[in-house]
Amino acid sequence: QVQLVESGGGLVQAGGSLRLSCAASGRTFSRYGMGWFRQAPGKEREFVARISWTGGSTSYADSVKGRFTISRDNAKNTMYLQMNSLKPEDTAVYYCAADRNAFGGAQQREYDYWGQGTQVTVSS
Repeated sequence: QVQLVESGGGLVQAGGSLRLSCAASGRTFSRYGMGWFRQAPGKEREFVARISWTGGSTSYADSVKGRFTISRDNAKNTMYLQMNSLKPEDTAVYYCAADRNAFGGAQQREYDYWGQGTQVTVSS
């Protein structure tokens, strides 16, 4: 069992930056693939970024590529999402998720555990 807690969300102006954190409980965090998803008002939850258990493999949604960076620190049981050059369309609740299969993918169904989410609001 893994429990995930996101933090770092908030209100920022367009062009600004935020860093989200996802703290995981449990001793097996380093074995899990991890991902970030987001859900904007009135829209379905969508993939943002993923990272493998070692951190050696990452991928991003086209909408955030070049602006967002996913990383993890297995010693701290924490995953991060550095978000730069934020746009109003990045406004959403951001969720972290854990995949027991160590890879982490772009599909929500691949993930076994989810956090409660953290709100990111980007003003124009």
